[in-house]
Order: sequence, then structure tokens, then C-alpha cells
Amino acid sequence: EVQLVESGGGLVRAGGSLRLSCAASGFTFEDYSIGWFRQAPGKDREAVSCISSVPGRTFYADSVKDRFTISRDNAKNTVYLQMNSLKPEDTAVYYCVRDCSDPDYWGPGTQVTVSS
Repeated sequence: EVQLVESGGGLVRAGGSLRLSCAASGFTFEDYSIGWFRQAPGKDREAVSCISSVPGRTFYADSVKDRFTISRDNAKNTVYLQMNSLKPEDTAVYYCVRDCSDPDYWGPGTQVTVSS
């Protein structure tokens, strides 16, 4: 059974940092791109970042470029999203997905709240 489980969300002040983790299981992790989406209340879901299977090409939404960094550890079947210089507009539920181009599995999400 394919599973994606996010962790690391929480409440942080503007300018602070958080690191999200996505632990994957049930499939050959290194064969898939893994990405992060987010959804804020009343807004559409937004693609935030993605990392390819190999050799680790990355994508970032303009809104997070130069602040967020995505990485993966294939030995641990885990993808990380380091979020720095957080802004109140980053407040959302963050979801981990398998296959960035056509997500077929989603994690349950982790809440990130940035206070001003």
C-alpha cells in the first residue's frame, strides 16, 4: 500500500523557519518524483515544489523561490522541504504527493501557520 505521511508543520512567527518531512512507503521511492502542494483557506491548491527521481532536478513556485529548498534522501524514502523566511501568506495545509506531473497519491497534509 502506497503511503505518504507529512510531518514538521506548526506555528511559527514571520521570518522563522520550518522543515517539513514526507515519509514514503509501499513503492520504489527512487523511481518517482515527489512534490509539495499547499492549500490555504478559500484558495486554490498550489504546487509549491518538486524534486525529480534522479538526478534531483527541482522546481519551485515563484512565491517560494529563494526561500524554500527541497531535497530527498532515497536511503530513508523521505523528502524534505526546508522553509525559511516564512511569511503569513505561506499559511496553508501542505501536502506531499507522488509524481509531480500527475499526482496519484497524496498525504493527509500538515498545517503550517505563520503569524505576523
